[in-house]
Amino acid sequence: MKEFASYISINPEVRFGKPCIKGTRIAIADILQWLASGMTHAQILHDYPSLREEHILAALAFAANRESIIKIIAA
Repeated sequence: MKEFASYISINPEVRFGKPCIKGTRIAIADILQWLASGMTHAQILHDYPSLREEHILAALAFAANRESIIKIIAA
């Protein structure tokens, strides 16, 4: 897949700075929540025609990358 960052923007003026799909107000967290609730890629794309398959994959790649860099500090 192309570099996922090319599909994602973070702008403090849009959705309070949450990472979103470029050119939309659809947050990465929205896509992840839809997937977690059981929606298929096809259902998401049908409900949100401005999205493409690569946007969903970019959201997943963004989340995976963020998860890989999180460090847990023992209390």
